[in-house]
Amino acid sequence: MRYGREHKQVTRRRIIEAAGRRFKTDGIDGSGIAALMADAGLTNGAFYAHFDSKDDLVVAAVADQLREQREGLSAAAPGPAGAEQFLREYLSIRHRDSPEDGCPSAALLDEIARSADAARRAYTDGVLAVIDDVAARVAPDDPQSARVRSLTIYALMVGTLQLSRALVDQQLADVVLEQGIQSALTLLDAEGRAIGRASPPT
Repeated sequence: MRYGREHKQVTRRRIIEAAGRRFKTDGIDGSGIAALMADAGLTNGAFYAHFDSKDDLVVAAVADQLREQREGLSAAAPGPAGAEQFLREYLSIRHRDSPEDGCPSAALLDEIARSADAARRAYTDGVLAVIDDVAARVAPDDPQSARVRSLTIYALMVGTLQLSRALVDQQLADVVLEQGIQSALTLLDAEGRAIGRASPPT
């Protein structure tokens, strides 16, 4: 039976979404095509109708995960308040305890670093789009000036989440999250004050 273009797009989308969750739960290397397709409710044979290889799926899933993260950020309040809302939600206990629904950076960064160039490029493009959205909230008049600092804050958030997930001491893990929030807010405030000093008087 031949399916129409729309059906194929819907099926491809289902595979990408299922892969995003599976990768963040079991890792890229730990996720076989059989498991990925089972999650999508499809047979192994259907995989190659949509992707040339697992690497091809990794590229699509990484890009899709970062697009979703960017959409989540776009729903936050405008300006610096939205940046703070984003980082508090990111460094929340709920996010830490639900990696399958969370940030691809915290779950997959080490594997992405070892992936093929196409996956690393998809990650770079996607994460910089997120960073540019953060920078636009921190410094709406000159977002480029806040780009590196925003990337630094994001790196702090990712590392904090990874460490909190790895600790067996639950109380300490929670403290790490809270300290990460305070450290990120300090950097965010420093960025805001630096932008203010750099702005010409009106």
